[in-house]
This record gives sequence, structure tokens and C-alpha cells, in this order.
Amino acid sequence: MIRDNIFIRLIALGALASTSLGDAPAHGDLLAIRVGRAETIANGTIENAVILVDGGEIVAVGEDLPIERGIEVLDRPGWTVMPGLVNCYSRAGMEGSAGSAFTPAARASGELYARQEIYGDLLELGVTTLGLYPPGTGVAGQAVAIKPHGSSPAEMILADGVYLKAYLQSTPGSLKMLRKGFAEVDKYEEKVEKAREKWEKAQEKKKKKKKKSKKDEDKKEGTAARKDTKKKKSDEAESFTPPAPEEGVKPFLDLRQGKLPALFRIQKAGDYLHLLGVIEDEKDMTWCLRVPLRNDIDLYHVADRMGERELNVVLDPRITFQPNSMRERNIPAEVAASGAHVALIPLSDNVSGTKRWLSDIGTLISKGLDRDDALSAVTQIPADVLGLGDRLGSLEKGKDANLVFYDGDPFEPSSKVQAVMLEGTFVFERDDR
Repeated sequence: MIRDNIFIRLIALGALASTSLGDAPAHGDLLAIRVGRAETIANGTIENAVILVDGGEIVAVGEDLPIERGIEVLDRPGWTVMPGLVNCYSRAGMEGSAGSAFTPAARASGELYARQEIYGDLLELGVTTLGLYPPGTGVAGQAVAIKPHGSSPAEMILADGVYLKAYLQSTPGSLKMLRKGFAEVDKYEEKVEKAREKWEKAQEKKKKKKKKSKKDEDKKEGTAARKDTKKKKSDEAESFTPPAPEEGVKPFLDLRQGKLPALFRIQKAGDYLHLLGVIEDEKDMTWCLRVPLRNDIDLYHVADRMGERELNVVLDPRITFQPNSMRERNIPAEVAASGAHVALIPLSDNVSGTKRWLSDIGTLISKGLDRDDALSAVTQIPADVLGLGDRLGSLEKGKDANLVFYDGDPFEPSSKVQAVMLEGTFVFERDDR
């Protein structure tokens, strides 16, 4: 295995540390990784960093951490490490197609096939997590979060139903689908209320009947023990079970209750304003946006509004032009500066696009995007979009050991991925010999 080969070479070079590691757990599968630079996302950049990994979890990150004797060490002072890349909006490896339909219960996980070459290629480029969405416009269905590694879909799936994808335009037909979903929930909730009222009336009748029966039996029995037993039984409350919602209603019910996030794909500022008009009463719903960037995009008109809501916004790493002019606009930088949280995905949803992904973002950085926002845009924010931000997206204690190692600045075109760790195991190591 790659990891075993690394250790053999390290032991031969005498790379085992001899100093004490204060709060580290017992040795077991502990591995200490020393690198020149760590982009932690959560706590900024750490020079001369040590990352301690136990099995599949990060247990410590810090500068020049002492390492207890006997812990295996991977010493790479020329490497830069960051969390595994997360692409939260992809169709990689999926071949299904669909038109404009209302299919909120559909799931992209039904299209997932393991052992596809593209997953291995993406993993070698540092992509450790993908959010795969269902095909089609309209209300297309629910996305699945996967790791691009495993011999079966079950091994690959991290979480299913991570968001409901809806393609919205400021047209009556497009918005009608969204209104339809919540209207069906309204009908269902009315049905539940009527069923509850009926149940409560039935319970009241039962109580009256039990009370009369209890009095009659108390007269016959005449004992305190019998009275106590009957009182306990009569006090046992039955619980109301609501009728099950229809398949197409449940996703929107989950949206309303905050159990399922929504990802709305819009094309311009007007779509955003129309969307707010539809969902303004859905106070508990969590949602984010996907906005493809093009030269006539006018998203800057609503950037401040998105910032006020601290929305997660999925964008392309693209410099656009002011409509009817040659003035450049860095929309990702403007949206991030507004207070919204930007997730950036490759310009092309394929291997070649992923190869250029970070260098394209480097162009945004050179034109004003904050570097920390850029790092978060390919790690923590897309992990949050997938509802996995507590496990992925940063280098900190308790998170999955998904790490990608570069021989330089990740955003420099000349930098190359040297190794990839997935859940504590090295799954790729570059061999340039």
C-alpha cells in the first residue's frame, strides 16, 4: 500500500520523532504529518505545521507540535496541506437526463455507479467530496454527497437528500412549481389538523367512558390499591399519529420544517427577487443559491441583500463584464465582500475543468478575491452546502482526515498535487520518478 511504502522509507531515514506529544491519544494508528505550511481554513495559515491523524480523524493541528517517540511520522517540509476539495454542485459520473418536471422526491443517488474512471481522476486532483444533483430543470429532486472512492454506491455515499435542487426563472411557469409544492403542504397540514381534531374528540369520549367505568369498578372493588392501579392506567395518554404525506409532498414539508435545505438555481437578479416573493413566509426553511456567471449577469444588484441573509452562494471562478461595457467585474469577490458565503465550482464539470479549478480561482485572487475566502470557497462553504460542515472543510480536531498535499501554493498553476489522504488513508501519491 502507498501508506506502508511511505513508512518504510521514513523508518529507513530515521524519521521517527522522540519528543513528547502532550494530549495525544494512545499510539494505535497515530500518524504525524509535518509539512511546511498548512491552510487550516478554521484557524488561518500555520507554518511548520504538524497534523496528527488517528485512524480517519484529525486529533491535533499546530505549529511545530512535539511528537511522542514511537509515533510514525511523514516529514515533508516542502509540502503545503489543505482540506480535501469539495465540489458541491456536480454531475460527475451521472448520465441521466430530464426535462422541466416537478419531481421533488427523485434522488440523484439512484444514478450512482461505483468504480468509474472519472472518480479516480478527480480524487487524484484532490477532490475528496462531491455533491451530485439530479438532472433536469423545474423541481428536479434531491442531491447526494459522496466520496469518489469505493466499490459500491453504499461505500461512496456520505449523506443522501442533502439538498432539493430547483431551477428557477422569473416566469409564471417556473415559479408556479415552487408555489405548487408549498400549496400541497398547506393542504396536507389542513388534513393533519382535521385528523388531530377528530382524534382529540375520540380521546375525549374515551376518557369519559373510562371515567364512568372507573367509578363503577371502584364501587364494586372498594379498595385503595385497585383505585391506584386504575388511576395509573387512565392517566396513560395515547399519542396522535399524523397521516403520512404523499411522496411528492414530503420534500416540501421537510423544507418548511427546516429538515431539508433547498438549492435554487437562478440566472439573474430579478429571479432572486421573485424567489423571495414566493418563500417569504417560509421562516424555518434553509436555502442557498446557484448562479452561473456570464457577461450579462447583474447579480451585483442584489449582492447586499444576499449578504444580509449570509447566504451560501455557488458561483463559477469567472471574471465577467459589466453589461454593455468592457468593465470587468469580480462577482465572487463582490458577493463575498457583501457578507454572503461563496462556494466556487469548476468552470467545466469534468476532469479538465477540475485541473484548472484552483488556477482559475487564482485569477480571481489576483483581481481582488480575498485569499481566505478563496480557500473557504473550495472547502468549508461547499461542505456547509452539503450539510457536512461539521465533518469536512477544515483542518481541525474532530474532523475527517481528508487532506490534499501540494508542492507549492495551491492556487499557482505550476503547483501539483503530491498526495491525497481520504479518511486517514493515503489513496494517491505522485510518482514522478
